[in-house]
Amino acid sequence: MLQRIITFFERYSFGVCTYLGERFNISISKIRLFFIYSSFLAVGFPLIFYFFAGIVLDFRKYIKRKHTGVY
Repeated sequence: MLQRIITFFERYSFGVCTYLGERFNISISKIRLFFIYSSFLAVGFPLIFYFFAGIVLDFRKYIKRKHTGVY
């Protein structure tokens, strides 16, 4: 049951933790724990950053998809 929940969130999330982990060569689970713990300490500010970064990454994927067409 827990594995199904984890798979659901990984599939439908923005991929911010994965992108940051690959970019800075850090474990993805450590980045996720950082977001969870810091959101408790900073009263949700990291969640705002997470959603903003997710929107930016999604927008970048959309732009790349439009530019890969044949001219």
